[in-house]
Amino acid sequence: MPMNGNLSTYAARRQAFLKQMGDGVALFPAAPTSIRSQDVEYRYRQDNDLYYLTGFPEPESLCLLSPNHDKEQLILFVRPRDKEKETWTGKRFGVEGAREHFGVDAAYTIDQLDKVLPEHLLAAEKIYYGLGRDERLNAKILDFVNQGRLQRPRSGRGPVSLVDPGDLLHEMRLFKTAGEIDLMRQAVKASAAAHHAALHETRPGMYEYEIEALLEYHFRRNGADGPAYPSIVASGANATILHYISNDQPMQDGDLLLIDAGSEYACYCSDVTRTFPVGRAFSAPQQEIYSLVLTAQKQAIEMIRPGVGFDDVHQHATEILIDGLRDLGLLSGSTESILENGDYRQFYMHRTSHWLGMDVHDVGKYKIGEEQRTLNPGMVLTVEPGLYIAADADVPAAYQGIGVRIEDDVLVTADGHDVLTRAIPKELDDIEAARRDA
Repeated sequence: MPMNGNLSTYAARRQAFLKQMGDGVALFPAAPTSIRSQDVEYRYRQDNDLYYLTGFPEPESLCLLSPNHDKEQLILFVRPRDKEKETWTGKRFGVEGAREHFGVDAAYTIDQLDKVLPEHLLAAEKIYYGLGRDERLNAKILDFVNQGRLQRPRSGRGPVSLVDPGDLLHEMRLFKTAGEIDLMRQAVKASAAAHHAALHETRPGMYEYEIEALLEYHFRRNGADGPAYPSIVASGANATILHYISNDQPMQDGDLLLIDAGSEYACYCSDVTRTFPVGRAFSAPQQEIYSLVLTAQKQAIEMIRPGVGFDDVHQHATEILIDGLRDLGLLSGSTESILENGDYRQFYMHRTSHWLGMDVHDVGKYKIGEEQRTLNPGMVLTVEPGLYIAADADVPAAYQGIGVRIEDDVLVTADGHDVLTRAIPKELDDIEAARRDA
């Protein structure tokens, strides 16, 4: 996992966070390792908050920010060097490497955490820590808060509150810098190569997992770390299952293939969906559904600019889908009544957008108080309307089993938007031309 910036990048992020934090100390633990089976672990990926602030990639580590300490404001706790273990799993940074490469004021081995923490935590009024996956650390931090409350009447100091740092840090992560956008463009570049390959190499009779393998080959071949999430390669009625990841069925001529797959590059994600025929062309009903989804998606994208409400993008796309489904005879009633009674949800069950960044469903609030959030430059969101008509839906047989989703990654700019994934074909004519040439 390479660092996705230089030391000054991480230092600037920490200073921006500390400026908002004010008094207190903040702790950011590493993501845990996860067991795949028996003694085999999944490939490790660092916790995004810790990585965003430090660039440190190893497990069993913790970042402590203690801005009021006279000597140690930035501390990393890390695994010790261990020649025997490094023979098996690779070299560790250790205490010396943490000091040399990550700009810390101090570094300790992780087993010294209990010894070092009290000096910092018991002198602070607030502890910024998000209760999470490490139950032992959760209990330890809560115990420090309780100790602080007990000692405060006599000592006049000690922690009295526990604050989730995500309220501050995740708002920072929501607004991408130019450097972060460059990394996301690299992820998109690898994803584009993968989707182009799938569009040109899919054949009737192939299995979905063959296309999954093709996608992930192109991710890696183009410099990405791998998939940002389990790739969805869903043919036929499988495309009506929103998070279908079995990818184990043969693909039939006459079916559509929905591919939701994006790569991750230096901890930044892309998220792309395209739908195209397994054979050479769309059937008439497939083309009707596809054209409706594409219209809703393009019009939703056109709305994106500073000042537009986040929920308004979803509302507009949903109304277009409702009007189109009514024209096709799959819904009845006024747009207002269908929105109110939710009849459209049998065909469109999810939201049109989510934030995108270091997480696929990235951090950042969607509402400020009771009001929907407005879009601002530096935000990146997906735009991904879809229609999913189950194989047993009460509709004409020609429409049963059709699933279509079209998803792009969109950056909000100062004067509008930039579709990061524009190079991946989605127009009907372009798709059918590619399928004829395949």
